[in-house]
Amino acid sequence: QVQFVESGGGLVRTGGSLRLSCAASGFMFSITGMGWYRQAPGYTRELVARIGSSGSTTYAESVKGRFTISRDNAKRMVYLQMDNLTPGDTAVYYCQRYGSDSNWGQGTRVTVSS
Repeated sequence: QVQFVESGGGLVRTGGSLRLSCAASGFMFSITGMGWYRQAPGYTRELVARIGSSGSTTYAESVKGRFTISRDNAKRMVYLQMDNLTPGDTAVYYCQRYGSDSNWGQGTRVTVSS
């Protein structure tokens, strides 16, 4: 059974940092591209960052230079280091197999105060 458990969210001030973690299970993690997505109130879910099975990364323009995605295949974990946070980053963050739209986890909430 595919499952994602996200953690690490919280309340932080503008300019602060957070590191999100995602534990994945139920599929061939090491050969699967992974993504971090977010959904802000009143908006659709959007892709923030993705990492391929080989470690190649891409980022949404809005987070480029501030967020870093990484993975640990041995631990089946995906991480999102978020620096220089702004109120526009406030959202619930989810990890997911890149290109998939099923078995979403509960996400982890990030709130950035001004």
